Amino acid sequence: MKSLMTVKKKERTSHQGDWRGKTLSRFRALIKQADPEAVEERKWKKPSNPAGVPVWSHDGIICTGETYKNHVRLTFAKGASLKDPNGLFNAGLEGNLLRAIVIHEGDEIDEKAFRTLIRAAVTLNESLRRQKSRSARTRIAGVNLPAIASTAARGGVAPRRPNY
Repeated sequence: MKSLMTVKKKERTSHQGDWRGKTLSRFRALIKQADPEAVEERKWKKPSNPAGVPVWSHDGIICTGETYKNHVRLTFAKGASLKDPNGLFNAGLEGNLLRAIVIHEGDEIDEKAFRTLIRAAVTLNESLRRQKSRSARTRIAGVNLPAIASTAARGGVAPRRPNY
């Protein structure tokens, strides 16, 4: 007699040959078309999902792809910050960070709009990375350089660097 865990593992891995696996493969190709530099990794492996969750990233997570019993879910890490004029997002709409596209068997998704959404997510990730690197360059040993410059410009004395 097979254990429940063995049956669940088979259910998870059997998705790859049915409509869910094909749907995820189709979106994998669309992501690569939209951003050839996107990197796919498998994260969050666990006994109930030994293959892990596919995660696409470029200067940060773009989206994740998960298969469930009745649907495929593509979750955008910073989806709430993205414009979605075509209304592809249909889940997680009430949150402040994530947005998702839930696809059921037979659903049609506007591929051009999806590629545009992927490019927008990459652009957002790149802009956030640039902001972080800019703010990091303005700090040396815990001293904010713009504050030093503005103090000196007013004729004041610049703060001393701490001795560590």
